[in-house]
Amino acid sequence: MSVPTIPVTCYYNGQISRSETDVKYEGSETVIEPLEVPVECTFQELIDMIYLKTTIDKRRFKLVLICKYPLRSGKKFQPYPVRDDSSVRTMLDLVNTPTIEEIELYIKVVRVKAQVNQSVGGHADIFVRDNSNVAQFDYGCGPSSGPVPDTGPNGDDEDNADEERNDEYGEDVDDECDGDDGDVEVDRQASFFRAFNQVLENEQGIYVSTQAPYCDVSNHPDDETLDEPSPVAYHLPPTPHFQHVENLHNAVASSWTPWVEPTTANSSGEFVIGQVFNSKSDLQEAAKIYSIKAHQEYVVVASSKKLLVLRCKKAEECQCQWKLRAMVIKDTSLFVINKYTGPHTCVNPCLNRDHHQLDSQLVSTHIKALIQAQFSLSTAANQASVMEKWGYQISYKKALDGKHKAIRQLYGDFSQSYTELPRLFLGIEQANPGCAVVWKTCETNLPNTEIFQHVFWSFKPSIEGFQHCRPVMSIDGTHLYGKYKGKLFIAMGCDGNNQLFPLAFAITEGENTDSWGWFLACIRNEVTQRAGICVISDRHPGIMAAMVDPYLGWATPFAYHRICMRHLASNFMTRFKDKILKNLVCRAALASTERKFKKHMNTIGRINSAALQWLEAVPFQLWALSHDGGRRYGLMTTNISEVFNSVLKGARSLPVTALVQLTFFRLNSYFVARREVDGNRLASSEQFTPYVDAQIQGRVVKAGSMEIVLYDHVKGLFHVKSRSGRTHRVNLHEKTCTCVKTLIYGFPCSHIISACQHRCVDFRLFVEDYYTTKSYYDTWAPLFHPIFNEDEWPLYDGTVILPPDSMRRFGSGRPKSTRLHNEMDVREGKTLITCGLCKQLGHNRRSCKNRNQAQ
Repeated sequence: MSVPTIPVTCYYNGQISRSETDVKYEGSETVIEPLEVPVECTFQELIDMIYLKTTIDKRRFKLVLICKYPLRSGKKFQPYPVRDDSSVRTMLDLVNTPTIEEIELYIKVVRVKAQVNQSVGGHADIFVRDNSNVAQFDYGCGPSSGPVPDTGPNGDDEDNADEERNDEYGEDVDDECDGDDGDVEVDRQASFFRAFNQVLENEQGIYVSTQAPYCDVSNHPDDETLDEPSPVAYHLPPTPHFQHVENLHNAVASSWTPWVEPTTANSSGEFVIGQVFNSKSDLQEAAKIYSIKAHQEYVVVASSKKLLVLRCKKAEECQCQWKLRAMVIKDTSLFVINKYTGPHTCVNPCLNRDHHQLDSQLVSTHIKALIQAQFSLSTAANQASVMEKWGYQISYKKALDGKHKAIRQLYGDFSQSYTELPRLFLGIEQANPGCAVVWKTCETNLPNTEIFQHVFWSFKPSIEGFQHCRPVMSIDGTHLYGKYKGKLFIAMGCDGNNQLFPLAFAITEGENTDSWGWFLACIRNEVTQRAGICVISDRHPGIMAAMVDPYLGWATPFAYHRICMRHLASNFMTRFKDKILKNLVCRAALASTERKFKKHMNTIGRINSAALQWLEAVPFQLWALSHDGGRRYGLMTTNISEVFNSVLKGARSLPVTALVQLTFFRLNSYFVARREVDGNRLASSEQFTPYVDAQIQGRVVKAGSMEIVLYDHVKGLFHVKSRSGRTHRVNLHEKTCTCVKTLIYGFPCSHIISACQHRCVDFRLFVEDYYTTKSYYDTWAPLFHPIFNEDEWPLYDGTVILPPDSMRRFGSGRPKSTRLHNEMDVREGKTLITCGLCKQLGHNRRSCKNRNQAQ
């Protein structure tokens, strides 16, 4: 009887290329070999088949197998390493996937040199030292004692290369143990051992180019492809938060991490005596995952720096004999299992929604990559991710604790971040001279220690670029949601293309008169001294007081204060609760002429005289476009600040060092993208920005249907009649029109364009310089420079800065929202609910008065 087989297509003698959605095997000399793999094939049998089929010399080359594996959508693929019997079965099961036409197996050929006891960097004693604790080693999950990759034929350079790699990796690898036994002192020799093992694993995973029929490994592998472990890499840009989460489940850990899939000596997934783990924490991770997959729980009998003993939780009631005992290997941090009884023989009396071993530490390990890719990911999404992976519904508190631990592992400690923040600013200023940083602290009774109050920062490219923006600035404050409370203040400009221009930031204890006055004073002293800047904000008392303070430099005529129309309408709605009146207020605010403004105000007065009095108490120039005098350039709201607030929403739950980093990298991405776009427009001789081009083109079309009457050709006085019959007076000499739109927006209205066309005058002369392509390019032309590595930053010798206790959030669980909700949080046009019993609006079945009658 013939054995059933599955066709597998093998690719070798080429390179693996990976995009965001696909994995391919490319190369001009790629060889394709079909294989008929038995259904019950083991990993070793598959390797032997490939050696036989490809005639690759197994004594000189090692095979690394990668399978093209589909994601759930079926439209995206990822590399799946095939390295044991389980992964072989997973690969062969793809034959039942409808979206897979053929199983593709990519083969990487790595030249190896079989030297087990080779001396590397003075650490050969780790391989050959006798150990009385272990009779026989099985390095299933621990360091491999197999063949060491050969770095090339140059034997003299081999030791130097290994020494450089040991220097690069050995001192940065830290061993962390579970909280049961505290911190474990890591032996330097064992640290180098793990570092060297990591280098070997990474070198074996390098994609190599093949030039011969078999393989030719590069003599100088690229060191940049080796992942350098670092707890908080300040100099690296954070992963974009919009990265698709679907592609992340395979990036939770590196391929050599033992707890990804604990490698055991048999195919049943059980532990074996002699199995070695890199550390006690790795063993604990593996035991947790084993118990979760087996749907069993254990208890810790003994735990110390040198010993770990576990037994089944139901050992007494069910006489289950499951037990695990492991000890540390002498002079290392490695743990080896020296006694094991398994598997479990007990059964659970009922289904459990949660698992005792599925703790917040394991949850943080699982969601770490998710948080790194999208730090705004909600706690509920983390719960769903855990449910999908392990089938258990963890509590909200456990998911939140796991998220906090993952954030600390990725971005550092919340409390320590305030102490590290001064040196981070030194590192930024080192690479980007001219950045503005201002601190405000208060003294304490402790020597060389101060308490944090405020910190202000603005980057040099923003300071230089704002000189070419319109003289308009929007300011707003938003809450911080991490371990410490506080406020993030943001100042935004607006470029000639009507896009936001990030200008300045500040972290403060709270939002009050002192903090807003200090923030605006920092902007005036450190960022810009331009006169006539229009500041748009809400009506917070601290802002209102700061804008009229003559000592801060923002009083008229040095600056002009305007309030956000949306916030004014929200306050009006809260007071009068009438949507019709609210819409009339918005129309009055947006009216470009005083005639239209008075019309809407009179309508409001006829409906509600108290509402009219409330509006008249607010100076018209603060909120009405018709009384603005062209200061706000048509910007009626603080949306440009609130949009950037939403961009930073996820980062507001991170330590302050990560928040500052995100502002740096996000601003750099803005500058790079917009500099490139405008550089292309400048090269193509475009005169104005896309925003103004679109506006002028629409007005040119509208101007073609207007009637023109000339009154004075010297002063350029015209009478222009639109299609609707409304007439306007145009004075080309003074660049004015009675519609006031040219004054409001800074580029000509359709009436002026019509008059210019009548007298063959270039209407482009009426466009302000802020809208030209040259000014737009100058706005985004300043460069950000990469931050140096952290060990190259200048030393900070100032006082130690600590966060105040008043900013700390006490209590566990979900932080209580500090946002003051108003009618702006209610969605406009929301459909009222309909009762399923009486079919009336405004209530449901539970609150229906006719519920008892219906029953």
